[in-house]
Amino acid sequence: MSQAISEQAIADATGHSWAYWRDLLQSQQAGLLDHQAIVRLLRGQPGVSDWWAQMLTVRFEQSIGRRVTGQDCTGQFKLSVNKTLAGSMDQALELWLGLVQARSEFNQVQISKPPAVSQSAKWRYWRCALADGSRLVVLFSQKTADKAQLSVQHEQLKAEAELEPWRQYWKDFTSAL
Repeated sequence: MSQAISEQAIADATGHSWAYWRDLLQSQQAGLLDHQAIVRLLRGQPGVSDWWAQMLTVRFEQSIGRRVTGQDCTGQFKLSVNKTLAGSMDQALELWLGLVQARSEFNQVQISKPPAVSQSAKWRYWRCALADGSRLVVLFSQKTADKAQLSVQHEQLKAEAELEPWRQYWKDFTSAL
């Protein structure tokens, strides 16, 4: 989770305030549990989808100092930059491929594993690894009949200080689409 979810979004989606969820988790001594155990605890609650169980767990872990915004449960950092494009997800993928086809690096970090493209019925994926140990996953999905969503996910960053420079890089990079 790269940005904190608002208290209003939590209340709207789950029917309860963040304070309610925090108090419930504290009463269950969730601070002693690992990430997946907290998720399982929340999945059993009425109105909590799998996605919201993950988001509430992350928010709780942040509130007890187990992680900071942008940090995953392994201690590494990740970010996401999204862009809506006209056309289909296949057209969005083709635009991306045209933009990256001749690249051997991003932001002066060499590509260490050649890019791969895969797909499912609902998604298209472009992936590669970088020499600094991080990896890129670019997801394409159909947002509406005439618009596609592109999401650049930069994962396995080593430090919080890397988040904003990379976020700005990807915002600038995708502005060419």
